[in-house]
Amino acid sequence: MKRLWFVLKSILTVIAVMGIICLFWTAAYFIMEAIYTRFAWRPQPLVRQIISSILGFFLFGLTTSAISPFLRKREKAFWQDLMDAINRIAKGDFRVHLRFDWNERNHPFAELVTRINDMAANLQALEKMRQEFISNVSHEIGSPLTSIRGFARALKNENLSQEQRMHYLDIIETECVRLSKLSENLLRLAMLDSDRSPFHPTSYRLDTQLQTLILHCEPQWTEKDLDMCVMLEKVIITADEDLLSQVWLNLIHNAIKFTPKGGTITIRLHQCGEQAIVTVSDTGPGIHEHDQPRIFERFYKADKSRHRAADGSGLGLAIAKKIVDMHHGTISVQSQPGKGATFTVELPVQGPSF
Repeated sequence: MKRLWFVLKSILTVIAVMGIICLFWTAAYFIMEAIYTRFAWRPQPLVRQIISSILGFFLFGLTTSAISPFLRKREKAFWQDLMDAINRIAKGDFRVHLRFDWNERNHPFAELVTRINDMAANLQALEKMRQEFISNVSHEIGSPLTSIRGFARALKNENLSQEQRMHYLDIIETECVRLSKLSENLLRLAMLDSDRSPFHPTSYRLDTQLQTLILHCEPQWTEKDLDMCVMLEKVIITADEDLLSQVWLNLIHNAIKFTPKGGTITIRLHQCGEQAIVTVSDTGPGIHEHDQPRIFERFYKADKSRHRAADGSGLGLAIAKKIVDMHHGTISVQSQPGKGATFTVELPVQGPSF
């Protein structure tokens, strides 16, 4: 369709140019005929044609010279706005929106303006994410450091009982562990974002991997007296086993963390065509609908009222999504407040080869 439109436009352009040339040559013909009549001059037909052609070229050039300053003025203003926009983007100001007021929608300048506006919008979104990321990292690091500093100062009090002293030391140790996990997750995210991230796909049984990880988490779910319902079909998948183990552990730990004592966690695995589908469901407090689209963002916490020691740094699901994306899969959540949450991971059985 675009090729047909291009051919049609080219034909119309040629016809328009030929029409303009004919118009100038016709005007030159009648002008010269008037001169011949005025001076009673009758040159040879060849001489008449040559004179009319020269006058036609002259009229065409004279008209073009008279119009070109106005056309150049518009183009000059456009290029000036374009250079100003590029300079602003180069200096870090992405609040740029160029306008193209010319009537030709398919003009090359129109596409250029659209591309620059899209680039500026994407850069502005990335800058906003970068600022939020820095702010969140500062907050996540600052909170445990403040806590450590406060309790370390409290330990200087010689009147503290042994029980209070041990309690403060436990809090300091917990905050140190939290900082260590935060640093580890940030490093893992940086590695996953870079081209240096190791990716070693192998063929293995996904059901066996899930069963092993569930058993490793047994002390956590037995401590809360949780009912663990596991239904695993035999599925052989080609993927990076170590990376996917981080996804499953994150989902299982979250399910254990947010499921109340005596609740139920259901883990299913089945194969549908060329897709391996894993679902992890819990009977926890659930996730509000307006939080679900952002639940996989870095540092985003759906329930900000929870204690920080309980809800972590907000990086686990971001890491899980990054790993699933690397495997050309999808991860999603379905939930209603008070009715628990179900996380679904779909992965191709024959994963990507790097």
